[in-house]
Formats: sequence, structure tokens, C-alpha cells
Amino acid sequence: MIEIIPAIDLIEGKCVRLSQGDFERKKVYEENPLQVAKAFEQNGLRRLHLVDLDGAKSGKPVHLKTLEQIAKNTDLLIDFGGGLKTESDLQDAFNAGAFQVSLGSIAVTEKERVFEWIEKYGSDKILIGADVLEEKLAINGWQTKTEVDVVSFLKEFCSKGLRQAFVTDISKDGMMGGTSIELYKRILRNLPSLELIASGGVSCMEDVFLLEKIGCRGVIIGKAIYEGKIKLEKLGTIRRN
Repeated sequence: MIEIIPAIDLIEGKCVRLSQGDFERKKVYEENPLQVAKAFEQNGLRRLHLVDLDGAKSGKPVHLKTLEQIAKNTDLLIDFGGGLKTESDLQDAFNAGAFQVSLGSIAVTEKERVFEWIEKYGSDKILIGADVLEEKLAINGWQTKTEVDVVSFLKEFCSKGLRQAFVTDISKDGMMGGTSIELYKRILRNLPSLELIASGGVSCMEDVFLLEKIGCRGVIIGKAIYEGKIKLEKLGTIRRN
């Protein structure tokens, strides 16, 4: 069964959602991220995708205190990302309570360093995030486009022991217009052993079931929850064991 991973994106300590990665198109949904995290846990969810958008933009984690607060007050398994550039940043995130760190831009710009981290910390502690536009990677908080093909990128990391990655189609993110099914099918055809997590565009339970059908192991959901398009009580009943 597909695993549901709710998302909290942080700007200035508040829960926000962006549309298509545009920092100018943000909407604040909740002032208190801990209360949101507790609601996720109370409804049977067990993981949390926590994104430090301020950190992603500045290149240095900003919201480690929020991570620590959520980790201390819930039993959620938290993957934390945004601005993690050095091993010290990783250690700070783990010390603050992250179960995993999610790495995006640095996995593109300094992949050899990330290979070393996978070997040192273990593949279960490193979650690679691939943000794409037209199947090419975008980095630096989605602000810089590259010519790196997402399948080639993930294939190289899988050869180094990566087990799990999430892929976000930026054009779909926050738009609630459906997910990038064909993109995910292509990835899974080429990398059938990868535990692929879909991200971006989920608008209803039908989207979730379709992602499960094609073989995605997890799905990150944000705006659809905050907008009430998907009810929390439904999500908790279908989490993957």
C-alpha cells in the first residue's frame, strides 16, 4: 500500500504553500507548524516531509528549532530539507531530530560529496529530492534550471546505494491539477528497484490510487490537505505498513 507523507513548508516559521515554486505566490495556512504536525499524527500518519524554504533560498538551514520542536513533541519520522550543504548541516539536522535528511541541489552540484554521505550515514538516512521541469532538474529552490535528465541523475545515485527518492514536477506543484503520471512511469521503467515518492499536483484520492497503481511507494501531499480537498481521516487509513 502506498505511504502517505504530509508536507509542511516553512517560511518565517509558518506553514505555507507555493504555486509552481514561486516564492512570490505563497499562501500562509497555519502559524503553528507543531499543531499541524500533531494533527497529522493524530490522524494516523507516521511520516512528515518538512521543508525549510527559507533555508533553501539562503543556502543554510533556518528552521532547525521548528524541526526540534516537532521531533520532541511527536513520534513522526521526519525528513528535513532546505539549505543542507555541509556535513555539519546534516549533523545539526539529525541532532535536532530528523530521521532523514532530504538533499536536492547539492546532489546535483556536489554529487561526490553526497555519495560519501550515503556511504557514511546509510541509504535509509539520505533522501534525494529531484525537482524537475520538463524532465530536467531545477536547483537552488527551483530557481535555476539545468540540462540534467532526471532518470540519468537518479540512476547514478541508485548505483551508489540510494534506495528512496522523491520527484517533484514543479509545473504541477501547488496547482492541484493532477500528477505527472507519465514522468513517474518513465522513472519506474528505468529504475524498478527505486522506492519512488511522487510529489506535486495531488488533488484528490483518485490521484493517490493512480500513483499506487503504477508502482509509486509513497506520495507527498501538501496543498490538497490544507485546502480540504483530501480529508486527513481518509489518509491515515491507507498508510503503507
